[in-house]
Amino acid sequence: MPLEEHTKDLKQLIDRLHTQFLETEGPVDKKNHAFFEKVKKETSPMFDLNSRWSEEAEEYVKNRGASVHPNQIKSTNENIEMIILHSYYVDVHRKRFKELYQSVHYVLDMILSDIKNR
Repeated sequence: MPLEEHTKDLKQLIDRLHTQFLETEGPVDKKNHAFFEKVKKETSPMFDLNSRWSEEAEEYVKNRGASVHPNQIKSTNENIEMIILHSYYVDVHRKRFKELYQSVHYVLDMILSDIKNR
C-alpha cells in the first residue's frame, strides 16, 4: 500500500533530518547561492514525497473515517515542509524543531496504526 510505505519513508526522513538539525552548526547564511542550490536539489525529492503522502493521506482519511482529522493531514504536511527547511538552515530554536518533529511523528504513527487495524 503506497500510503503505508510513504508514511514509513517520511518517518525515516524526518528522523534523518532531526539528526541533521542537531548536528549542524547554524544558522546558515541564507544569501549563499551555492548552498541554496544544494538545498534545492537535495530537498526536491523530500518535498515530492511529502506532497504524494499528503494527497494519499487526505484520501485515506476522507474515505475511511480514520482517527486522524483532515486538518491534521494539512498541518502535518506543512510541519514536514518546515522540518525539511529548518534542518538545512537551522534557523529555529531546538525546542520548536522538537515540537514539530514530535507532532509529525504522532500523526504518522496514528496513520500507521489505522492502516494496521483495518
